[in-house]
Amino acid sequence: MAEEKFFLGRQPILDRNQSLYGFELLFRSADTLHANVTDYLHASASVIFDALSSFGFREILGKHRGFINVNADVLMSEALELLPPEKVVIELLEHVPVTEKVIGRCKELKAKGFSLALDDNSYDPIYAPLYEIVDLVKVDLFRVDWAELPNVVKKLRRWKMQLLAEKVETHEQYEQCAALGFDYFQGYFFAKPIVLTRTRIDVGRLAIVKLFNQLVAEVDIDEIEETFKQNPNLVFNLLRLVNSVAVGLKERITSLRHAIMVLGYQQLRRWAMMALFTNNAQGGTDNPLLVLAAMRGRLMERLSERLPKSAVDHDYPDRAFMTGILSLADVLLKVQLEEVIAPLNLDEDVREALLHRTGELGDLLTIAEKVEKDEFAGLAPLFVRLDITLDSLAAIQFDAFNWLHKMDAAI
Repeated sequence: MAEEKFFLGRQPILDRNQSLYGFELLFRSADTLHANVTDYLHASASVIFDALSSFGFREILGKHRGFINVNADVLMSEALELLPPEKVVIELLEHVPVTEKVIGRCKELKAKGFSLALDDNSYDPIYAPLYEIVDLVKVDLFRVDWAELPNVVKKLRRWKMQLLAEKVETHEQYEQCAALGFDYFQGYFFAKPIVLTRTRIDVGRLAIVKLFNQLVAEVDIDEIEETFKQNPNLVFNLLRLVNSVAVGLKERITSLRHAIMVLGYQQLRRWAMMALFTNNAQGGTDNPLLVLAAMRGRLMERLSERLPKSAVDHDYPDRAFMTGILSLADVLLKVQLEEVIAPLNLDEDVREALLHRTGELGDLLTIAEKVEKDEFAGLAPLFVRLDITLDSLAAIQFDAFNWLHKMDAAI
């Protein structure tokens, strides 16, 4: 068991401002596409903690908190106390019994600084002793009649804990839950467009599009420098990027031309892609859409490096990265995807992957989208066709988490 390998599913948890609060962490054994998370926890608790140690909380979570499911056995395990209390929320699965032993253990963990949550709970008087202790209750919208939801919320509000609406799939559901007073929200409602309309492209974004196209065409550095000089806000962001930990430089850069030369065109292209989004959205890793886009890009890049095409086409990983980043452009910018990519000089395989999920890049994008939601049905043929194993995916995921954490300062 000690040699088992894992990869992670991270389901974003948002606050009332739709900013990223944390992630629910889902562990899957790297030897199967069909692992049952609950059974796996029951059988392999000690290995999960080893996996957490191997991944590293800093790389997985950055500045956010991680929600970790536990059953009764794991709850009672001393190994649970190895977890950093300031970084995790211990989430009691719905089948954990309400016994004096469980109540006592929860009080003990609270005294040690841990936060506690109840999973899939829609109010039951039997949980009253735990309602007095836990910090948060998760209400699964698929298990509660919408007509009964206001009454459930009213009953739970008799205690001081916060409420999280789970499996929120539409903005209408989010708005209804927010109106009922839910504090946190889990689900992919934020990744689905509300209304896609034509939006006037402002001057800042036009400058970024111009810069991106110059970088793709690899024009002379004098032209790149002139574009920056015409847009002072881009200069500030460029210098912040080049001096960030993501670049790993030991010297400070103050010259614009020096910064361009040090970063190189590939890094600048990627920065311009992210700048295109952050120009019109809340920035940094508080934006769950940017987290998903960046994670997709890095995952696709690293997966593409293992494919034969990368050996003969050295730009292929870069195109895979761009495909992942642009896959959420319509939601980030609230315009049709075709409108976003029309002014960009993208290769045809990138366009086809984005618009139709076709080609090898389309397959990689499908894998990235499914993995982030922990949905593996139908992925086996893609894994076989692309010669991807879950073992290799685990290592690539770790790299992507670590890279994303380092990019925090530069997004």
